[in-house]
Amino acid sequence: MAIDISIRLREYAELTEKALDGFLSGQNVPDKTLVEAMRYSTLGGGKRIRAFLTVCFSKMFGGSVEKAIPSACAVEMIHAYSLIHDDLPAMDDSPLRRGKPSCHVQFGEATALLAGDALLTYAFDVLASNKAISDKSVRLSVGVLSQLAAHRGMCGGQAIDLSDSVNTENDLFELYYLKTGALIEASCLLGYYSVCDDPNPSVVENIKKYARLLGIAFQIHDDILDVTGDPDVIGKPVGNDEKADKKTILYFRDLKSAEKLEYDLTVSAIDAVTDYADSDGPCQLAVWLMSRKK
Repeated sequence: MAIDISIRLREYAELTEKALDGFLSGQNVPDKTLVEAMRYSTLGGGKRIRAFLTVCFSKMFGGSVEKAIPSACAVEMIHAYSLIHDDLPAMDDSPLRRGKPSCHVQFGEATALLAGDALLTYAFDVLASNKAISDKSVRLSVGVLSQLAAHRGMCGGQAIDLSDSVNTENDLFELYYLKTGALIEASCLLGYYSVCDDPNPSVVENIKKYARLLGIAFQIHDDILDVTGDPDVIGKPVGNDEKADKKTILYFRDLKSAEKLEYDLTVSAIDAVTDYADSDGPCQLAVWLMSRKK
C-alpha cells in the first residue's frame, strides 16, 4: 500500500529526535558546554533523511523501529559532526546552518571542533550498545559505518572537494558519491544489517546501487537549486557555486540535461529496490527528493 511520504518522514524524524535527545541528555558529563554544543548542532533541525532510510531498510527486511533507531541515531550524529566541521573557517567558512548561527559562531571554534569529534566518537558507542540486534549485526554495522564515513567515504569526498581536483563529469560523480552517497549507503546498509547478520551479496549490491545513485541525484538537485531556487525558501543566496567558481553538474551540462540526468538516476535507484516487499518508503523518498525546494 502506498504511503504518504511527508507523513512518514515526519513520523520517523520525531522518533529519531526523541531518541537523540535521550542519547545526548548530558547526564554525568564533565563539561556541560560541550554537550550543549553537541545538542545545538544535532537536535531541532534537518529532514532526517538518513535516519528515515535506516528505519525503512530495516522494516523492508522484517525489522522494526526498535532495532533500527540506535543505528539511525548513530548516522545522524556522524552527519551532524560533518556539518559542524564543514562550517568551520578552515573548510567552507559558513556562519549559518539551518537558519541559525553555525556551531563555531555560537560556541567558538575550539568547542565546535570538540563537539564534532565527540559526536563522531559517540556515534559508535551508540551503535555498539544496541541490544536489540545480534553481536554479528553490530560488528557489520560498525564496520560499514566506519568505512563509509572515513577516508574511503565521506571524508575522502570532502578532501576531493577541498583539493579542487574535479576535471571531468565522472570525477564529479565520484565526488558526489563519496561526499553524500557514502553516508546514504551506510544508512541503508545499517537498516538491513539490523535485521540480517548473514547478508545476501545480491541484496547488498542492490542496496548499494540504490544509495549511490540516490546520493549523486541528491547532489545534482542541490546544484540545480543553487541556480533555480528561491533564496527565501533555501535560506541562503542562490548562485554561490558560480561565484565561487565551483564545478557542479551545470559546469558540464545545461539545466535541461542536468534535470534529465537527475530523473534517470532516480529511476535507476528505484529500480534497484522496487522488487523488495515494503519498498514504498525508499522509492517514494527518491521521487520526493526530486521535488524538494531546499
